[in-house]
Amino acid sequence: MIYLDNSATTPVDPEVLDAMLPYLKEEYGNPSSRHYTLAKNAEKAVEEAREKIASLINSKHDEIIFTSGASESNNLVIKGVADYKKYYEKSANHIITSKVEHKSVLQTCKFLNGEVYINKDKNKRKSYVTRKVETPKVDRGYEVTFLDVNEYGQVEENNLMESLKDTTALVSLIWGNNEIASLNDIKKLSTIVKEKNILFHSDATQVLGKVDIDVNQVPVDFLSFSAHKIYGPKGVGACYMRKNKNALPNLTALIHGGEQEYGYRAGTHAVHNIVGFGKAAEIAKRDMKAYVKKLRDLEAEVKKLIKAKYPNAEFLGDPEYHIPGVIPVILPGVINQMLIQKLSNDVAISSGSACSIGEPSYVIEALGKNIFPNNFIRISLNKYISLEEISSCVNLL
Repeated sequence: MIYLDNSATTPVDPEVLDAMLPYLKEEYGNPSSRHYTLAKNAEKAVEEAREKIASLINSKHDEIIFTSGASESNNLVIKGVADYKKYYEKSANHIITSKVEHKSVLQTCKFLNGEVYINKDKNKRKSYVTRKVETPKVDRGYEVTFLDVNEYGQVEENNLMESLKDTTALVSLIWGNNEIASLNDIKKLSTIVKEKNILFHSDATQVLGKVDIDVNQVPVDFLSFSAHKIYGPKGVGACYMRKNKNALPNLTALIHGGEQEYGYRAGTHAVHNIVGFGKAAEIAKRDMKAYVKKLRDLEAEVKKLIKAKYPNAEFLGDPEYHIPGVIPVILPGVINQMLIQKLSNDVAISSGSACSIGEPSYVIEALGKNIFPNNFIRISLNKYISLEEISSCVNLL
């Protein structure tokens, strides 16, 4: 199979797998246990992984909080900040996000905004949907602004500035869009927000390892990541939390229990996964320059091949300022789900985010263009793919 759905997940790097295996075999200690060697070895492994991830974004090691993935990190930040600000500081209950965020941000914000969810059909994979409009909202005491975006799916500075209020507690904007690949100018947007002394969060899952992130140059308070987008294992991620005057920010924990992860995330550490994430971060930092160049070169070739076969193809997103190796394209007359099913034994491509399977892309709809979402496909490359495989894929299309 030619695998071209790397925005959904990447294959595990062999170096990552080799680093993980000892912590599934011999080194199975619980890092929260004390005094004996297996526990100490596990604790050391967790802290070494924390340092490697911190190094990738130029943060302090104790500003990295391990989670099960970016979805949990997003929930931790948004719900944690909202709860703390509203009930403890009693200062703010307003949150700003955009209409093209990952679902783990959108649905969290909709929940705080009073959306009600029901189990529509237990037999369907997608079991939770929003109630119909006639169902009254639950007043949870929060207000959320969902910003419109430009034709490339980016948040514009003026739109953000006009939405800021005295009661704004948090702004959460995606760094690189998971469907159409456009990058937001997070440095500019976060600077605007920080001038008002408001907290800023970005889901950086899609850009980690592909875009140079330096938290000393970009004034974000929180970032979210997943290991499986950088050739690490599934089931582990991290949240970056900027220290303020040598202390981590005040927010309510999402998972209560023990005091793991500085009290922000209870539960026994998945040491093997954390080690894998650390190794993946180490490789990403080591190889980023060559990796990004390969992705950009392949991306250019893919676009040429597609245009040769489909002269009417339209590439979406910002043509210059986008995630390297991600190709969002409209193929007029092609129904994406039928195409994906027809090629399912030979090629892996997608019709958008894996979290929106079976639904038309809300990201495409938010662009405000006259585009039929069912004509949309996303091709996302990895470091193992060859030009020959790409050419074969386009021929199959």
